[in-house]
Amino acid sequence: MLSLSQLAATSHYPTVSHSGKALPWQQSFPSLLHPSPLASSHQLSHVAQAGLVVSNIAHMEVALQPRGDVSPSAQDEGDQLEELPFTPVHAPIIPVGMNEPSSCTVSSRSSLAHLYSAGFPDIVDHSGQVAEVLDPTEPVPFDPQREETDLLQGNLLVFQFLAFTRIPRAGVGADWPDNIYFTFQFYRFPPVTSQQLKLVTSGKVQHKAGNSLPCVLASINKDGTVNSGSPGLQLQFRVDEGFLRPGEKRWFLRYLALHTMHIDIWDSNSLLLIGSTAIELKYLLRQGKPAVQALHEVEVLTTDYVGEDPLLASANLGRPSAISPMTVHTITKGRLHIRTGNIGCPVDPSKRRPADIMPTTSHIITPCEVTGGFRGGSLSSRNILQLNARNAAQAHRLEMDGDLVPLYKRGIRADIIMPGEHDSGTRKLNCMAAVHQREGKKDAQAAKVMDQKKQSLLTRELHQIKPSEDHSKAEGITNMLSQAITTHHLLYASLGSAEYMEFVLKNPFNVPQTVTIHSDDPELSVLTNAEEWGYFKALAKTPTPLEENMFHLEEDAPGPRVYLRPKESIHIPLKYQSFLCDHTMAIQGPSFLPTGKGSRMARKNLSNIVAAKIIKVTFKAEDGKPMAIFQLSVEPTPHIVYQTFRLYHPELCFLKKAIRLPPWHDPTEPDVRTHISVRCSDPNIICQTRMLVPGEPQDVYLKVPGSPSPNIKMFFVMVFTDKWMAAPSQVWQIYVHFLERVDVSCVTGQRNCQSLVLRGRQAVRKVKCFSSHPQEIEVDPDSVFLLPPAAVQELQVKVQPWQAGSRFFYVNAVDVEQRRIITAWLLCLNVHRPVLSKAFEVCVPVGGGRGSSRKITYTNPYTRSRTFLLRSDHPDLLQFKEDKFQISGGESYTIGLRFAPSQSPGSVEILVYVNNLEEKTEETFCVKVNYS
Repeated sequence: MLSLSQLAATSHYPTVSHSGKALPWQQSFPSLLHPSPLASSHQLSHVAQAGLVVSNIAHMEVALQPRGDVSPSAQDEGDQLEELPFTPVHAPIIPVGMNEPSSCTVSSRSSLAHLYSAGFPDIVDHSGQVAEVLDPTEPVPFDPQREETDLLQGNLLVFQFLAFTRIPRAGVGADWPDNIYFTFQFYRFPPVTSQQLKLVTSGKVQHKAGNSLPCVLASINKDGTVNSGSPGLQLQFRVDEGFLRPGEKRWFLRYLALHTMHIDIWDSNSLLLIGSTAIELKYLLRQGKPAVQALHEVEVLTTDYVGEDPLLASANLGRPSAISPMTVHTITKGRLHIRTGNIGCPVDPSKRRPADIMPTTSHIITPCEVTGGFRGGSLSSRNILQLNARNAAQAHRLEMDGDLVPLYKRGIRADIIMPGEHDSGTRKLNCMAAVHQREGKKDAQAAKVMDQKKQSLLTRELHQIKPSEDHSKAEGITNMLSQAITTHHLLYASLGSAEYMEFVLKNPFNVPQTVTIHSDDPELSVLTNAEEWGYFKALAKTPTPLEENMFHLEEDAPGPRVYLRPKESIHIPLKYQSFLCDHTMAIQGPSFLPTGKGSRMARKNLSNIVAAKIIKVTFKAEDGKPMAIFQLSVEPTPHIVYQTFRLYHPELCFLKKAIRLPPWHDPTEPDVRTHISVRCSDPNIICQTRMLVPGEPQDVYLKVPGSPSPNIKMFFVMVFTDKWMAAPSQVWQIYVHFLERVDVSCVTGQRNCQSLVLRGRQAVRKVKCFSSHPQEIEVDPDSVFLLPPAAVQELQVKVQPWQAGSRFFYVNAVDVEQRRIITAWLLCLNVHRPVLSKAFEVCVPVGGGRGSSRKITYTNPYTRSRTFLLRSDHPDLLQFKEDKFQISGGESYTIGLRFAPSQSPGSVEILVYVNNLEEKTEETFCVKVNYS
């Protein structure tokens, strides 16, 4: 299910957000997806999904000191400022349940007939039978045991993007959008950016006005022609024993049962976001069936922000009235028709590996007696070289002819020269000297001197080889001993989730030892706090004892120290937790995948969420030598994104946001206040929350550094509701789009011109400009033009808004060949109402379907003949008999008005604009229409 939440910036910049709604049977499963019984037991299943709200915050960043602690130097410089009480002013809160589109919208019979007649490929099982159809309006019974014991252990997940239904609305043409593409991410597959798809309509189908039929999606070739093959776009993801890691299948099934997949829909021409939606993945669960499929019709939503007062006025501290409130409108841009399916695949028993066997859930790691390394034998230099992988190489015989080249210049490593190699060099020098004497060289003496120099050089290099050989022996022995005391452990970790372990450390000596624990990565740490240790022990349910004051901490020490009696074994508590991930994003724009089978398959590469790494913890005795080594291999697993935000902000400016949290509390302990903390995946972003007065709402504050236009910054915010942050209760994915800001002040109904500057880059580009509201914004030139390198192109933006208040419009300059954004502008409009000339009131009967006609007389105030244009801010409710008329000076003209019928009573004010040919308003009439 999809829900939109209100989000307003410090300057009320716009936001689009959507979240997944909790499923009715979610309490039986953890809400986080990672193979950690610890995090699963911690996850609160009763957390309510509520709307989030954003406010504008003014920060006073001053350092406060107690009055009695002010230093004399500070008194000389002046008195310390005290922070004034300040209450943030928040935008109106959207009630819970508002703006939640239904993912199980029932399609009309005419729409279904139109879709099935388009010829989309069927989803069939491995025997060729059509997959069983599931009703997305009905609940899905989920039995994990049935899924795990299914004979068809392979899963081929299919997503078919079938059609898109346009919804007519003011400000855009009836044929918008024309081309679209999708972006989404499924499980831990890489993010998908589809190719551009054409919305194809059939002229043979007859349908009633106002009842739009779905437009079938068709892929577009590189030359711009529509692919005449199979309609729609099909993407497949194969999840089988070759893809899943050991024990991962259970977590994958839980992901399908609890997760919704978010989909962003973009305009392929303008590269502007049309809207977002989400589909529930629980209908991909086969429950023992050979194949299943479900047809979804979901709403594509976006939000629009309108302010009442001037938008970007500076807000003084202590004067909340200076901050203009924002009204949030949720707009349905269309409906997406998508079919999901899961085809069971048989598994070859000979190639099957235990991927569905759950790894041990024990958190106690006991070192084995021998885990690898040296198992006995001679410690000769040759054996050392063979056992040591870093020093293993094939020995080469030293050959010298002509000038003697130093060993390191010949590319021969000194640590692989075997003893005895210098004898061959000596014999060769002696043979060369004998040959010179037999041939009766005149410079025999000179040759003898040269031979002596070569002999001396060779002797010196061989003396340099011997220490390297000794060092190689010592290093090889150290490596083999280290391998013998090393314990390896594999851990599956997800973003923000803590993984708890206890390493059994034994003192093998007959004397007590004080052991120093050192981790080469701060993400794997020792739990030295007894309260924190007890908290994780309770979650992991380990029966081992807990000791108070077990560790000795020193500031300059490389790590905590622990005392062990002779032959004693203790449990060292360890915690792995990572808040960092890779934020690499694909370039915005549709992909250019070739048509055919290649475009219908998805790669199964791992997404860069949490980096895979190897961490080593060394337990050193008092003499500094390692007593035990714990090597942890971390493998990434996906995490569930509960809500997605898309923020738009001016470039090179700090983005300051305050996101209001839903009320979190434990129903079993109503008097206990939930401890909330937050973390961000990007260390360059400030993310914090402050505990306010009990009973007051709590907010998450973000401060994001700006980037040049049209860069997009993506990061994750993790919200924790427990003191020790065992697992995030929610994870938000936030995109910040940075655009060039342009301020425009104008009047409704009147055209205003604004100049924009577009600068060329290194290469010649074919550019076309697009706007988010083409009926209210026109860009000149409106066709494709050539932008030379380093050139400056002036663009004329003609703004003619129809709604008063603060508005946000977007303009993109797009490279039409590469489908990439060159520059993006954010137009911040401060729109005023015009001065009214006359006011009228008319009554229109409700129902009947005929509407009502009226007349208004207009007199030309000029002495010469003029041509006027008629405009209205509600073209869907009012139409003119003639949109353009010409009258002589001083004469009158009768304006014919036609009011559309209404099916419900009410009233509305309609503004009628009389403009000249330059779209400047001459007069404005207000007509109040009462439907009764």
